[in-house]
Amino acid sequence: MTNRPLFDGPFEGTERAAGIIARVQDFLHGELAELARAHGIDHEHGADRALLQQVWRRSHAQGFYGMTLPEPMGGLGLSVLDHVLIKEAIYASGSPFAPHVFGELSGPPRVGALARQATPKQMAQFIVPVAQAEMAICFALTEAEAGSDAGAVQTRAVLQGDHYVLNGRKRFISGSPFADAAVLLASTAAEGAAEREVTAFFVDLRAPGVRVESGYKTMAGQSSTGDIVLDGCRVPVGQRIGEPGRGLALALGRISVNRLLHCPAMLGLAQVALRDARDYALQRRQFGRSIAQFQAIQHMLADMATELAAARALMLGTARALDAGGAARAETSMAKLFCSETAFRVADRAVQIHGGEGIVQGRRVEFLFRMLRMYRVLTGTSEIQKNTIAKELLDAA
Repeated sequence: MTNRPLFDGPFEGTERAAGIIARVQDFLHGELAELARAHGIDHEHGADRALLQQVWRRSHAQGFYGMTLPEPMGGLGLSVLDHVLIKEAIYASGSPFAPHVFGELSGPPRVGALARQATPKQMAQFIVPVAQAEMAICFALTEAEAGSDAGAVQTRAVLQGDHYVLNGRKRFISGSPFADAAVLLASTAAEGAAEREVTAFFVDLRAPGVRVESGYKTMAGQSSTGDIVLDGCRVPVGQRIGEPGRGLALALGRISVNRLLHCPAMLGLAQVALRDARDYALQRRQFGRSIAQFQAIQHMLADMATELAAARALMLGTARALDAGGAARAETSMAKLFCSETAFRVADRAVQIHGGEGIVQGRRVEFLFRMLRMYRVLTGTSEIQKNTIAKELLDAA
């Protein structure tokens, strides 16, 4: 079946973005597709660290890996609109390596915003190696009691001489099973203090007193998530990022942009689900004809395409608002809410169109159903997005 784009109107981004998309698609469908076939990598069977390192380095050599970084760090200075269009195209390719082209789980997007806070030593030790695909890093905020309430971290960092001693457990940390280091948030408030003082640190995950436990899988099926356990881990003061108590500001400083930047992944995956459903409907025959000729199937496909187009329009409009200098706090939460809920509905109908085949593990739509269900929880639940939208609306009254 054709791999022609589902949305065939004029390209919304710059000519440079269109050129990048053409090159990155060649990379995904050529070299990376061959690598996936050779190693048996698909959505259910992830790559090991050595193979991911190969992907990161090849992506860096092609100029893709660090393109989202600030220009002084070798990035392209992309507009938000160009960024979301490129990312959408990457995920719409259906490649199992899609999250690794930019290094989203463990690469430059984890450190780009920290460059203004990092010391020269931190730049040399952590940020530059990550930007050059020589080191993998994860972001560790979430704990059993600190998810939506980001400031409720229980992991403690106690200053002892020229080191902080860290104790605690971070939970559901994406990229931690194959990371070398973490940007980790811990409380530096005095014992029993009422105020919250959350501080950020660069933590070497190979240091004594720290280990990664990754013996569980999320419902998406892969083991790219784990816990970071800290038991008397000594972190030099020089690895503290910024001033004490500024950790949440660092973590949440780009929260609006980051919420939006999850939308192209959801919508790219939803496009894959819609395309798979359309192609299956054309192939599958019942009662002497393809099921694509049944009005019930046609209506599901029409609803999927319409809702996906609406979600995409919201995403692109929000990107333009951010590029114009707007805070867009409500709009980015609207985009994350609507895109995640819409993408899951698209995947749900894709499973329905596949019928029995759609509930068999190994079918891509079954994986997409699980993956897109997760996005309604990840990076701020739908309920948290509604809280933000309502707050912005009421504060404007």
